[in-house]
Amino acid sequence: MKNKGGKYGDIIGLPHYELRFHQRMSLQARAAQFAPFAALTGYDEAIDKTSQRKAEEVRLEDAGEQEEDYPIP
Repeated sequence: MKNKGGKYGDIIGLPHYELRFHQRMSLQARAAQFAPFAALTGYDEAIDKTSQRKAEEVRLEDAGEQEEDYPIP
């Protein structure tokens, strides 16, 4: 005899198995398991600080070159 539901037809109508000694995990707890995490905490802040320092160095260098190009008498 062939199952109407295909390969898993014999178990399709059965109730979901519930553990006796463990509660089901809340949706919030399940979502937290799959939430992205920062493997390198603080990395973005370090990159931002470095780029700000480099930008400031470039501005200072540019300002120094301008003073040399146009000396004040």
